[in-house]
Amino acid sequence: MSNDKQFVTEITPQGEDFSRWYIDVIKKADLMDYSPVRGCIVFRPDGYEIWEHIQQEMDRRFKETGHRNAYFPLFIPESFFQKEKEHVEGFNPELPWVTEAGGDKLEERLAIRPTSETMFGHMYSKWIQSYRDLPVLINQWANVVRWEKRTLPFLRTSEFLWQEGHTAHETEEEAREETMKMLEVYRSFVEEYLAIPVITGQKTPSEKFAGAVDTFSIEAMMKDGRAVQAGTSHYLGTNFAVAFDIQYLSRENKQEYVHTTSWGTSTRLIGSMIMVHGDDRGLALPPKVAPTQVIMIPIGPPKTWDAVVGRTDELFAELKKAGIRVRVDDRNDLRPGWKFNEYEMRGVPVRLEIGPRDMENGVCVLVSRISGEKKVVQQANLVEEVQAMLDQVQREMFDRAKQFMNDHFYSVDTLEEMKASMEEKRGFTLAGWCGSEACESKVKEETGATSRNIPFNPAEKKHTCLVCGQPAKHTVVFARAY
Repeated sequence: MSNDKQFVTEITPQGEDFSRWYIDVIKKADLMDYSPVRGCIVFRPDGYEIWEHIQQEMDRRFKETGHRNAYFPLFIPESFFQKEKEHVEGFNPELPWVTEAGGDKLEERLAIRPTSETMFGHMYSKWIQSYRDLPVLINQWANVVRWEKRTLPFLRTSEFLWQEGHTAHETEEEAREETMKMLEVYRSFVEEYLAIPVITGQKTPSEKFAGAVDTFSIEAMMKDGRAVQAGTSHYLGTNFAVAFDIQYLSRENKQEYVHTTSWGTSTRLIGSMIMVHGDDRGLALPPKVAPTQVIMIPIGPPKTWDAVVGRTDELFAELKKAGIRVRVDDRNDLRPGWKFNEYEMRGVPVRLEIGPRDMENGVCVLVSRISGEKKVVQQANLVEEVQAMLDQVQREMFDRAKQFMNDHFYSVDTLEEMKASMEEKRGFTLAGWCGSEACESKVKEETGATSRNIPFNPAEKKHTCLVCGQPAKHTVVFARAY
């Protein structure tokens, strides 16, 4: 195949059409493909490997905090949803139903799992009898289905992969402590591993999870200024315990209802990561979750090619032994420049170049995907130098994303100011809110923005509601969102 046909296809610039850029990138980087079922995607190996790295690290953190994994059925009886009224009303528009099987109509419709509070509640009512059975700390890695009207790969699909934690506790205090502990697990993971800065806070009543007493979230800013809810943690109180009769014999020998929590993140983390870090050259993947952390590209004329490839393979073995995810592209029918562009587009954090002169001098060249920095390093110290550059790339990605968020975070006092800000700029808006649902709805009607959360540590405290001018009960982050 000729080199002319191998050059990387152009990607739509972010400034021209961000959504088109996103689709171009995830398709050209072979992260996914569309399935024949509306709203569903196929995870290609690179896309799924990113999820595997996310899953492995989060699973480690869950187990460190005492949680264990289990698996619950995909199908949920309709009667389960009727037991918690607010919950079924919240999910009913998105529920797909199984009505017949094996040619026979079912006596009771089965929902395809949108979330598992009801199934966990049913089982916990059987498993929990005494305070000695508490706490119950279970997580599930699974797929769920929500029949979305508008879909976007990774960020919002009809079927997606996620984890959902469900815990039961003796007291409200213990359950609330769990809720906040898991929110912090999410925050630290997303910031440390995905290099995405987030805003932690509490959802307003209209935005909380259906059936929850309180919902807390981490909110991330994409490069188009829109928000993504990157993770949520819910204190469910005794709502599901009462609905499913989850009682235990207390230390005082009385029957009490347990206090429950649930918390979850999903494959939308992949879409968020792409939208936070990508640029007009394509993907930019944080080293900690990149399928390939280092791409090695041997360079040289035919007469030295075998020797250069041989040395490349030796260095490859050293890096691989050190636990670095590394690949070699030793195809000799493609020009180095094409390969450079290809792996930049795929977001590989570090490129290693080695040619005949480098071999003579005992060096090679490392190139950062983020800064473009080229560094000549000694082959004898290659493992340490590569690890140092990977760490540097990870830090720089977070710092750049944090700076972007800071630069696109605005403060307003009135609805008119918010409307003007959103027409002229992209980003998040901090404003006061009196606590009324009418004022919150007015913001959405006038600007298309929703309340993201009530941040725990706002940059400033607002004293009046941006809509009605009355005293503000809360300082709220508003943004248009995916």
